Amino acid sequence: MTRTDPAPVIQIDIVSDVMCPWCIVGYRQLEQALGATGMGARVRWQPFELNPDMGPEGQNLTEHIAQKYGAGPEQSAKNRAQLQQVGQALGIDFAFSPDSRIVNSFAAHQLLEYALGVGLQHPLKMALFQAYFTDQRDVSDIEILLDVADSVGIVRADAARVLETGALAASVREKQAFWTSQGISGVPSMIFAQKYLVTGAQGIGAYTRILQQVAQEDEAA
Repeated sequence: MTRTDPAPVIQIDIVSDVMCPWCIVGYRQLEQALGATGMGARVRWQPFELNPDMGPEGQNLTEHIAQKYGAGPEQSAKNRAQLQQVGQALGIDFAFSPDSRIVNSFAAHQLLEYALGVGLQHPLKMALFQAYFTDQRDVSDIEILLDVADSVGIVRADAARVLETGALAASVREKQAFWTSQGISGVPSMIFAQKYLVTGAQGIGAYTRILQQVAQEDEAA
């Protein structure tokens, strides 16, 4: 028999917002890079709010992009079409419409913090991306958040208690402040093995190279 060493498993922290389409794009690219290298990852999703002052009513996406970035309707539509094309190649269905809205994501981050403690953070994050970008659901709505939590095996009553009491709000704020203090001002930001920071959705090739670099350093250590 030939002994084979187990594939290396790397800790990857991803600072992200549920509202960020490039966060799910970046993750899918990373996922393919992991498959190409045969490596494993322990992924922790870290909180970041692109629009922390967003009101409970949310805002029309086209209006928001125009107000925040100065993009007109035509440019906004072009950008969305490009993003849909990128997403399609990665198995992501960005179902944008004229009625798409940006919403406040703080409650979603509290739920993700709870899910981390019960071992269901990653499936919850994937389900929230699906709910928001593909199903066009309002993931600031507590009942919708509870439906999504329930769909990945989180006890609904426990999730409701967390959101109703705000028991993890301070913890989320503390983590947000930490990552901001580390100089992170945009997402996705991925930290590999607690050593290497990569910002933006960098593509499969770039993620493959950094995974190989980290693995080589681990072997040499």
